[in-house]
Amino acid sequence: MTEKMTGIAASSGIAIAKALVLKHPDLTIERRTIVDKDTEQTRLNDALALSKEELEAIKEKAEKELGQDKAAIFSAHLLVLSDPEFVGAIKQKIDSDHICAEAALDDVSKMFIQLFENMDNEYMKERAADVRDVSKRLLSHLLGVTFTSPSGITEETVIIAEDLTPSDTAQLNRKYVKGFATDVGGRTSHSVIMSRSMEIPAVVGTKTVTAKAEDGMMTIVDGLAGEVILDPTAEQLAAYRKKQAAFIAQREEWKKLAGLSTKTKDGVQVELAANIGNPGDVEGVIDNGGEAIGLYRTEFLYMDRDKLPTEEEQFDAYKAVLEKMEGKPVIIRTLDIGGDKKLSYLKLPEEMNPFLGFRAIRLCLEQQELFRTQLRALLRASVYGKLRIMFPMIATLGELRQAKAILHEEKEKLVTEGIGVNDDIQVGMMVEIPSAAILADRFAKEVDFFSIGTNDLIQYTMAADRMNERVSYLYQPCNPAILRLVGRVIDAAHKEGKWAGMCGEMAARSNRDSAAFSARS
Repeated sequence: MTEKMTGIAASSGIAIAKALVLKHPDLTIERRTIVDKDTEQTRLNDALALSKEELEAIKEKAEKELGQDKAAIFSAHLLVLSDPEFVGAIKQKIDSDHICAEAALDDVSKMFIQLFENMDNEYMKERAADVRDVSKRLLSHLLGVTFTSPSGITEETVIIAEDLTPSDTAQLNRKYVKGFATDVGGRTSHSVIMSRSMEIPAVVGTKTVTAKAEDGMMTIVDGLAGEVILDPTAEQLAAYRKKQAAFIAQREEWKKLAGLSTKTKDGVQVELAANIGNPGDVEGVIDNGGEAIGLYRTEFLYMDRDKLPTEEEQFDAYKAVLEKMEGKPVIIRTLDIGGDKKLSYLKLPEEMNPFLGFRAIRLCLEQQELFRTQLRALLRASVYGKLRIMFPMIATLGELRQAKAILHEEKEKLVTEGIGVNDDIQVGMMVEIPSAAILADRFAKEVDFFSIGTNDLIQYTMAADRMNERVSYLYQPCNPAILRLVGRVIDAAHKEGKWAGMCGEMAARSNRDSAAFSARS
């Protein structure tokens, strides 16, 4: 039966495909005493074989599409499944304790996870994540529960989920994932921002789509009107295919504007820049006539993996982007983890309100080794293009000064080591906290540029969680309070001869879904 529901139009476009409902599997185990130990051993061996088969396929796919470095995590998982200490301990548990395979796996995996997490060696600590992930996959087979990962999708589909994390979104393959719809979320959540950069139509905040959708059900996601249609009629399918074709044709018309002069009607020259999440996004920037990269979200280098990226891995990524942009400005934001962006291998405190907590520059200034590694990689890459470094979530002058001091220290170390560093690197900050906007005149004396992070600035000014669809009406870019803060920041920058850019949904409120907008004096 046809079901139509409305949500928030999050990413433009029309998707028509069969649904794949992503639900967290119930991996609750029942501890059973067993008599037939051979049967349990066979069940375990079958689950091991299935898990290895899955991981080999995923690894092969990842190597082809993402490269060997990204596929390395699956090699680590395969090693765990072949580890005689791990597997042997599970088999021994079944024999000695007369318990079912699920209970034996649970006991052994918890023991290994705790063992690794208590080690002083960082590399060994990271192995806990491997054991946890492998155990989850193995347990799902023992329980007969379907284990669905976004990275494993191999046919055209529309994803239906309660929510998608940024890490989930980073795994989506644009070739197969045609759109997604979720129960919760807002237009400015990071997973939605990523979906727009990947040009995947999305509708969020439907409240009930996961309860009503079924796997294989034909689904329409209208990212223009904010509508989802389950099991559409033949007439609806025909109408939406026409709407889809019209939208694609419109996009082709828009492409003709790429490379034309970007002046306002009153003759003010502006710089149109794009936001990216990885080096592979640069091709889209160039194809669409982007004059710069206004924001490279480096946190996605840290996601979908089991350990921190090395300095060399980061250097390669930053260098690739700078070289591809061929001398055009590239603003790279330092690590902005926290809020809805978490890392499984980085143990952060549980907080009542993580969006107002230990995140972004606050995390980097406390965990300086992580911060310094990133800054070294950025500085080394600076000789390959026009790099601009930007600090996120700055609330006080003290934070800005400390971040700049650490950057200067790492630059001096590299120079001493004889490693080349560009002397012309602009250093700026995101203005996304009201305190920074109010004191913009002071900050403007100590930075080369501002980038107004409108999504968070509106969230914090209006006290409205950007992830909560119930207060989405408070996302008011033209509210006088917001406009006054934005005006204050721009005026402060221009008074000091600096430039101010605007980033976020407020800068992208056009049918083109532009990623960012930078206005230079």
